[in-house]
Amino acid sequence: MVRRMAEPAARPRVYLVDGSGYVFRAYHALPPLTRKSDALPVGALAGFCAMLFKLVRDMAPPASHLAVLFDTAAPTFRVELDARYKANRDAPPPDLVPQFPLMRAACKAFGIFFHQQDGVEADDIIASYAQLARQAGHEVTIVSSDKDLMQLVGDGVDMLDAMKDRRIGPAEVQEKFGVAPDKVIDVQALAGDASDNIAGVPGIGPKTAAELIAAYGNLDALLSAAGEIKQPKRRENLLAHADAARLARRLVTLERQVKNLPPLAQLACRPPEPEALLGFLKAMEFASLTSRIAAAWGWDETAYKADAAHASRADKPVSADGLSPAEKAAADAAQQKDFRRDQYHCITEEKDLAAWIADAQTQGYVALDVETSSLQAADAALVGLSLALAPNRAAYVPLAHCDVQGKPLPQQLAETHVLAQLRPLLAASDVLKILHNAKFDMLVLRQRDCPLRTIDDTMLLSYVLDAGRGGHGLDALALRYFAHSMLSYKDMVGSGRKQIGFAEVALKDAVQYAAEDADACLRLWLQLKPRLWREKLSRVYEILERPLVPVLVEMEAEGVQLDDQKLHKLSEEFAAKMQVMEKAVHKMAGQEFNLASPAQLGSILFEEMGIAGGQKTKTGAWGTSARQLEELAAQGHDIAAKILDWRALAKLRSTYAQALPHYVSARDHRVHSSYALASTSTGRLSSSEPNLQNIPIRSEDGRRIRRAFVAPEGRVLMSADYSQIELRVLAHMADIDVLKRAFASGADIH
Repeated sequence: MVRRMAEPAARPRVYLVDGSGYVFRAYHALPPLTRKSDALPVGALAGFCAMLFKLVRDMAPPASHLAVLFDTAAPTFRVELDARYKANRDAPPPDLVPQFPLMRAACKAFGIFFHQQDGVEADDIIASYAQLARQAGHEVTIVSSDKDLMQLVGDGVDMLDAMKDRRIGPAEVQEKFGVAPDKVIDVQALAGDASDNIAGVPGIGPKTAAELIAAYGNLDALLSAAGEIKQPKRRENLLAHADAARLARRLVTLERQVKNLPPLAQLACRPPEPEALLGFLKAMEFASLTSRIAAAWGWDETAYKADAAHASRADKPVSADGLSPAEKAAADAAQQKDFRRDQYHCITEEKDLAAWIADAQTQGYVALDVETSSLQAADAALVGLSLALAPNRAAYVPLAHCDVQGKPLPQQLAETHVLAQLRPLLAASDVLKILHNAKFDMLVLRQRDCPLRTIDDTMLLSYVLDAGRGGHGLDALALRYFAHSMLSYKDMVGSGRKQIGFAEVALKDAVQYAAEDADACLRLWLQLKPRLWREKLSRVYEILERPLVPVLVEMEAEGVQLDDQKLHKLSEEFAAKMQVMEKAVHKMAGQEFNLASPAQLGSILFEEMGIAGGQKTKTGAWGTSARQLEELAAQGHDIAAKILDWRALAKLRSTYAQALPHYVSARDHRVHSSYALASTSTGRLSSSEPNLQNIPIRSEDGRRIRRAFVAPEGRVLMSADYSQIELRVLAHMADIDVLKRAFASGADIH
C-alpha cells in the first residue's frame, strides 16, 4: 500500500473523501468506546481510523492525490438563501463532539491532506477540487455514498462507496434517480430533501420528478410549461411552488468554485510515517488496530511509543479534551495570578469585538457570561455580555446601559450587531464556550436566535467533582480556589428602596463586575477540567451531566401552560374552607385567636386549654411544629388535627393557588420553572421559581392544584414515575438475588 501511494499510476487519480460522512458512519457503526486511561470517548475515532486504513490500503486504481474534507459548524451561504436549510438537524451527539479534533489529528498521523472552510460545506469543497482536478487532466474518485454528490459523476469522475466496496458511475446514478447525473439537480429541486429541510414541490416525489424532467428536459422547461400539465393537482402545485423549486435548485447545486482553497498540489499522496501513525494509534490505545497496521505495512510495532503529545491531548481542546502544555501553564497562572480588575476592557467598537472573536477562534476556547435585567430568563432583557481568554484578559460589551432617568448611554454597540458577530462563534463546534450555570445563558441567547454549541459548565464540573463539599456558586468557588472575594451583585445594584437595575449600574463598575465573572469562570475551568481525568469522573460529566443542559434549556423554554382562572377559583374555595376550619378551631378553643401565630397557638393549647406534653423552644416559646401537632393529634386532640388541616390548606393556597399565576410569563403566557442540575446531593433535579416538583398529590386538594396545569389542544400531560429506581439499580449492581426476585415477582419491597 505504501508503495502504491508513493508510486501512483501513470494517469493521475485524485481521491476526495467525504470526511463528515466518514465520521458519522464510524460513529453509528460502532458501539461506544472510551480510552481506558482517562475515559475520553474514542469509538467514532477508532472506526474512522480503520476506515482510513482500509481506504489507503485498498485504493484501486491507486491514488496520486488524496484529501479528506470536513464540514464546519459555521453557517453556509445556503442558510443566507433560506434560513430553514438544515434547521431540522440535531446537534452532534455529546460523546462525538470531543472526537472531532481527533479526526483531524488522525488524518495528520496518516499523512493525508485535510481541509475545512467556513461558509461552505465539505461537498462544495469536493466539487471544487473535482473541477480543478479535471481541468488538470486528472481523474477523480469521490469516496462517499451521499446522493448529494452524485450530480458530480461523469466525465472522469466516479464515486466509491467504501463501506460496500461499490463503484458509482453514471449507470448507478441513473438507476437511483431515473435520470443521468447532469439532471440530478433538477430532480432534487422538484422532490426536495427532508433530511436537509428543503421543501421542493409538494406532491412530487423522486420518481415523479424523474419522469417530469425526462419528459421536459430540465426544470426551467418544466416550469415554463407547467400550465399545460394535465393532472390538476400536479399542475396547481408546480405553478404555486415554482419559486420554491428554483430556490431548492440553488440549495442543492454544489459550488464548484470555492475561493481560497489550498492548491491541488498539496493533495499529493505521501506515505505515512510509522512513528507518527503508530504513536498516534498507541496514544489512543487502539492496540488491535495498531498491530494490524504494523503487520500490514511491515513495521516493527515495538519500536515506537505512544505519541506523548496526543496521549496528553496537546492539540486544541474541544469539549471533553484535556489541557495542552500551554493550557497547563495557563492553569498554573490562574492559580497564581491575582485578579486585576483594572486590566479589564470595555468593548464599544465593532472592530475591537471582531478582534476578541478572532482570538477566541484561534485559541479554541473562551469564557462567556451574560448580564440581564432579570433572573427570569424567559422575560430578561440582555444588558451586556463578557468574554475572557486568559486570567485578567477579560472584557465587557455593554448593550443596554442607561442613566437613572432611563436614557441610553452613548458608545454602546447595538445588540443585533453584536449578536450577528458572535453567532458563528457561539455555534461553532470547534470552539469551546465556558460558562457558569450555562443553562441560564443558553436560554437568554436562545431567545435571540443564538444557539450555544460545544460548552463546558464550571458549575457542573464543580458539582461532579465536589458534590457534597460546599456550594457551587461562582462567588463561593472563587473564594475556595483563589482566596478571592468577588464583587457581589448587591455591591452593584444596592438593596431595598435604593436598589437599581443592572442596566443603571455605572459602566466602569459594570465592566469590573461582569468581566470578573468571565475571568473567574475561565480560571475555574483551568483548575477543574483536568481533575475529571485524574479522578476518573469524565464519564459522569460527559455522558450524564453535561448532555442534560441543552435538554433542560428546551424544557424551560417550552414551559407549561397554566389555567390561572381555575387557580383563582380554587384560591377562593380554599379561603372559604379555611374560614370554616377557623370557626371550628375557635369553637374547640373557646375563643378566637390567630391560627397563623405560633405564639398565640402555643398559649391557647398549652396554657388556656392545659394540654399536656407541650415543649418550649430555646427562645422560651411553646413549640407548635407539624411534628408536635401530629403527636398531639395521635393522642386524640382533635384541635391539633384540625389545625394541621388548616395549615395544609393555607400552604396550598399561598404557595400554589395564589402564587403560581404570578409566574406566568408575559411573553408567552406560560410558566417557566428553573430546573437545577447542581443542587441536590442525590443527583436529582430540583425545580424552583416556581417549585413544581413538590405539589402534593396524596390529598384531593393537592391533585386539584395539579389539574390546573393543562396541555394545549390536541396534546396531553403525562405523569410517569419509576418505582424504587434506586433500589432496583442497587439490586442489579450488587447482584442481590433476593432483592432481584422480589422486584421480578412484584413483591412489596417494604
